[in-house]
Amino acid sequence: MDAKSTLVRLLAEAGITPNGPDPWDIQVHDERLWNRFVAEGTLGLGEAYMDGWWDVDDMAEFFNRAIGRAIDKQFRPPLSLIWQHVQARYFNMQTIRRSRRVARMHYNETDAYRASLDDRMTGSCGYWPDGVTNVNAAQEAKLDMVCRKIGLRPGQLVWDIGCGWGAFMGFAAERYGARCVGVTVSPDQAEYGRARYKDLPIEFQVKDYREFTGKVDHVVSMGMFEHVGYKNYRTYFEAARRAISDDGLFMMHTIGSQWTTRTIDPWIEKYIFPGGVIPSMGQIGEAIDGLFTVVDVHNIGPHYDKTLVAWYENFEKNWPKDRDAQGERFYRMWKYYLLCCAGGFRARAIQVWQFVLSPKGVPEGYVTQR
Repeated sequence: MDAKSTLVRLLAEAGITPNGPDPWDIQVHDERLWNRFVAEGTLGLGEAYMDGWWDVDDMAEFFNRAIGRAIDKQFRPPLSLIWQHVQARYFNMQTIRRSRRVARMHYNETDAYRASLDDRMTGSCGYWPDGVTNVNAAQEAKLDMVCRKIGLRPGQLVWDIGCGWGAFMGFAAERYGARCVGVTVSPDQAEYGRARYKDLPIEFQVKDYREFTGKVDHVVSMGMFEHVGYKNYRTYFEAARRAISDDGLFMMHTIGSQWTTRTIDPWIEKYIFPGGVIPSMGQIGEAIDGLFTVVDVHNIGPHYDKTLVAWYENFEKNWPKDRDAQGERFYRMWKYYLLCCAGGFRARAIQVWQFVLSPKGVPEGYVTQR
């Protein structure tokens, strides 16, 4: 059976009809797509979209159905993916020097983030409890929940590992009277944050988390652990343990997977997060052994689907419509990034976990915050 026939059958099992009438039906503009996907896997699928070979009205739902059916797992992995696994197994792909690649490739795309994110530029999953209807409110709800999870009090000092544009630090200083120090590998993020929060007790340090030497009351980290790499998991938690006071709390928020792996999707690796790795629960547990006690775990994975769709709606509304060919390719790349990830969370193939960790345990007991 040829590539097209096989893929049409698999898509049909997922409720997807090529060139069909439903919004999640893929519309194929170039018949070379079928062989390209079989030969190159999800990297080829994403690049074919960037090249204009196919479209779909509801991309998030297309990926929800395709990922739920595990269509990409039905074929022999391409050589590029095999090499990616070999590199991850035998080399540390997230050294301090390599960590700068993420800043150069992704976090310097400040204009795209401005067009997509909430008013605070919060670059991680929002929280959508009952009554929350927009991404600004969802991020405020998430940031407030994080402050409550660590029991934040006025005057306390918090280290934000991978602080981004400073959304958490600004919120914690404004609403809870906290002092904050954040590290980021992106000079652009630090420049933005310093200007925005110049009147608050917030410090931005452009450095890798392994270079931090301060002592703090609490630690938070949101959307950072995915960049650490499994060879550095223990180092990451050791850095947090050195910094935090014995009675402090560490709230660590990360995308997670039920599978133990050392790599991410090849398209995401190439275009969005070089060196990214999604951890498993077991890998996290092994890395914190003897360093921290887990006092709370919260899975907010379904909330990332809604967050990513809201980011896409913002991007679609705010991104310039008069694009040349290069601008159109970037637009399609960013749209694909946001909505293929939304589909992954909708399919529950990936999760978002929030851990609350204590160096010594909480003798009086921990009250879960939601």
